Amino acid sequence: MAEKSLKDRIIESSLRLFEEYGYHKVTVDQIVKASGTSKGGFYHNFKSKDELLYTVHDHFISYVLEKGQQAYQTFATPTEKLDAIIRSFVMMIDLYRSEVTVFYQESSYLAPEYFSLIEEKRDHYKGIMFKVIQDGIDCGEFRQELPVPIMAMAIFGMINWIYKWYQKTGRYSIEEIAVIYSDIILKSILTPETMNKPEYSRFFLTSNDINIAPV
Repeated sequence: MAEKSLKDRIIESSLRLFEEYGYHKVTVDQIVKASGTSKGGFYHNFKSKDELLYTVHDHFISYVLEKGQQAYQTFATPTEKLDAIIRSFVMMIDLYRSEVTVFYQESSYLAPEYFSLIEEKRDHYKGIMFKVIQDGIDCGEFRQELPVPIMAMAIFGMINWIYKWYQKTGRYSIEEIAVIYSDIILKSILTPETMNKPEYSRFFLTSNDINIAPV
């Protein structure tokens, strides 16, 4: 395994410190000490602690945006696109758990110039979700009585909250959770006719797909 770069070590150390103490209580000196570098090493990679916080946020937002763009360009139907977007969004919670946690705790402290960059990417991702849902309504795959903004924000809200309770050692893997969430969301948004398409049966769970153990 390749040795982590100094930049990655600084990010990982800052994430641990931000989660434990909060952004404003953590100093550059603490980050330098935790990452085993010097102030020179820190400022070679980041102009400021503000830029470091922006980088933490940008990691996972860039990931979901890239996956959303890929899904929109790769798959043919709105149902396939939405399934792919949901699954990648859920998987992001596992890949970037610390970044997501720090984001929700500390995003209000982002400097305006960095906040605008993050907001631009968030709006782009939201636009992809809105477009997929509208495409699904227009082609008759999704229920037309569901307002696009409310459905999109409901999906974001459901998935964003996973970071609060998901544990790697829990009963269900993140892959299984992604499948479950896709099943729940698609069954709520697809028209009955679309749900009955044989080629779409792969999106829905059966009793053999996941071991549903008793609570």
